[in-house]
Amino acid sequence: MRLQMIFAVLAVLAPLAPPANAVEVAPDPGAHREFNAKLLVCDSCHEAGRSKANIPIISGQQENYLAKQLRDFRSGDRKLEIMKWMADTLTPEEMGLAAARFAKRTWPARVTNAASTPPPNGVAVCQACHAQNFLGAVQAEGMTTPRLAGQSYDYLVDAMRRFADGERTNNTDMVQIMKAISPADRDAMARYLSSL
Repeated sequence: MRLQMIFAVLAVLAPLAPPANAVEVAPDPGAHREFNAKLLVCDSCHEAGRSKANIPIISGQQENYLAKQLRDFRSGDRKLEIMKWMADTLTPEEMGLAAARFAKRTWPARVTNAASTPPPNGVAVCQACHAQNFLGAVQAEGMTTPRLAGQSYDYLVDAMRRFADGERTNNTDMVQIMKAISPADRDAMARYLSSL
């Protein structure tokens, strides 16, 4: 009986063992250092969470959204020369790893209190996809929307303008929505969302 149990365990484990002629490969420390160096380039603009001017906060952003943006920059569906170059330097596997790493970081803490003004015209339409609290959400078709709450005002107002003007077209719904909202309302929405 004991011998039968040993053979049964060996039969289960045998398919899990590497082939006899397989060479075990250790992770390449050079590739790991190179990948970390690439992420340092990301941090030089995205400042490990905080953003400069119209550069978005990506620490704590939705992982699937970040991965999609990298793919869109690489394919040209989203156009920004520096980001095209950066996406091209990442392997497909590194894109996923980079998106996961930035998503796991903490969203930067606010230094001021959240908005005390009432929500501006048009901002309710954002809640349909970006969630009631504007933290982003996975949609029914599997697409993930980004967090808007606390995002940089400069980035938000510029992104909305780019969608409205047809400069950014990697989300056709956003193009149509932003075209229907006046520049003044987009500005008020960006100010409100960035203050959350």
